[in-house]
Amino acid sequence: MNVFAERRKQLLERLQGVLVIPAAQVAIRNNDVEHEYRQDSDFYYLTGFSEPEAVLVLAPNHAEHKFVLFVRKRDPEREAYDGARAGIDGAKEDFGADAAYLVSELDDKLYEYLKGNARLYYRLGDNRAMDDRVLGGVRFTRQRGARNNHLWPTEIVDPATVLHETRIIKREDELDRMRRAAAITRDAHLGAMALARPGRYEYEIEARIREIFRRSGAERIAYEPIIGSGPNATVLHYRQNNRQMHEGELLLIDAGCEYDYYAADVTRTFPVSGTFSPAQWRLYEVVLEAQVTAIEAVKPGANLDAIHDEVVETLVRGLVREGLLEGEPEKIIEDRSYKRFYMHRTSHWLGMDVHDVGVYYQGGAPRSLEPGMVLTIEPGIYISPSDDKVPAEYRGLGIRIEDDILVTPEGYTNLTADIPKSVADVERACRG
Repeated sequence: MNVFAERRKQLLERLQGVLVIPAAQVAIRNNDVEHEYRQDSDFYYLTGFSEPEAVLVLAPNHAEHKFVLFVRKRDPEREAYDGARAGIDGAKEDFGADAAYLVSELDDKLYEYLKGNARLYYRLGDNRAMDDRVLGGVRFTRQRGARNNHLWPTEIVDPATVLHETRIIKREDELDRMRRAAAITRDAHLGAMALARPGRYEYEIEARIREIFRRSGAERIAYEPIIGSGPNATVLHYRQNNRQMHEGELLLIDAGCEYDYYAADVTRTFPVSGTFSPAQWRLYEVVLEAQVTAIEAVKPGANLDAIHDEVVETLVRGLVREGLLEGEPEKIIEDRSYKRFYMHRTSHWLGMDVHDVGVYYQGGAPRSLEPGMVLTIEPGIYISPSDDKVPAEYRGLGIRIEDDILVTPEGYTNLTADIPKSVADVERACRG
C-alpha cells in the first residue's frame, strides 16, 4: 500500500479542491451474467482497491480525512457467492483510508468533503447515476454554503487534468510490472510462432496465447487478441480468429497481456509455413526498416508527430521501390495517397490502459517526449485482397510490427526487444 499512498500524497499536493472518482461499473454480459470485472484505472492507481460499487474522495483541505473510501457493506450471503468484501474496516485497515463509509451513505456524507472547496475534480458523463448523486451533493453544499458562509464547488474540472499528467510518467514500480507483462507476452508470441502451421485454425493460436498469459500469472488480456491469417491480416481490428491457415500465408498476431494492471502491446507477423516468400520478405523488410528507424528516433525532446512522419517517409520510399506506389515520394506524402496501404498512426501511450492516458499536444504543438513515458511503435502495410492495381503476389498481405518503447534520459529502451522480428530470427522461431 506504500506505492498507492505515495501516489495519493503527490496528487494531494497538486489538487486545488476535492477529487471524487467512482469505481468502474459492473457490466452485464447476458441476462444476470456479468462481464469480467476490471477496476477503473484511475481509481486503482490511487487506491489498489479492486471492488466495484465504491467511491474515492481525496480532500486535501479536510482537517483529518484526506483519503476517504465509500464501499459496499459486508454481506456474508453475497460473499459466499462473489468472494470477500473489504467493508468499512478493511478499507481503513488494509487500504489506508483515513475514513470509510458505506457507499449508500455517499449522499449524506459528501457535503462534509465538498464544503470549503470552490473546485471539484470529477468526470461528468461517464456514469449518469453517479453524476446525479455528485451534482446533488454540489447543490446541497451550495444551499448550505449560502447560509453558513463557506465555499461550495463553483467549478467542476476533469480529474484527467492533474491525474493523467501523473500517470503518463511511469515510476520504477510501474516499469517493473510492464517489464513482466512484456516478458509474459514474449513467451506467448514465441509459443504462437512455434505452434502455427498450415491447417491449424486461428483460434488454436489464440488459445495458446491465452494459456501462456494465465499460466504465467497475468490476470487478463490487455485487449482482445488479433490473430489474422492471410487476408485477415489486412483488417486492422480483426477479432473473429476462426479461419483455417494455409500454406504460404502470413499470420499477424497483435496480442499483449495485462500484469498487475499494466499492459503490454505487441504485434508480430510471420509465415505460417515457416519461411517468407520473396514478395513477403521484401514487404516485411520495408515495414521493419520503418519500425527500426522510428525506434531509433525516440529520445527526450522528440515527438510522436515527427516519428510518424519519419515512418511514413520510409514506408512510402519502400512502396515506391517495390512498385506498389508510383511517383515522387514527396508528392505521395503530400497528397496522402499512401493511406491506401498505411492508414493509422504509428504510436500511442502505453501503461495501465493499452491506449494509455495523457495528452498528445500541448499549447497546440506536438508534445515532447520525456523520460518515463512508454509508447508503442507500430508501422504496417496492408494490401487489400481485391486491390487489382498491385501485382498478385502482394494482394492480401498485411504486415505490422509493434514494440513497447520506454523513453530514457539517454534515449530509449525497447521493453519487447527479445521478441523475434528480424527475418532470420522469425523463421528460426517458427521452426520452434
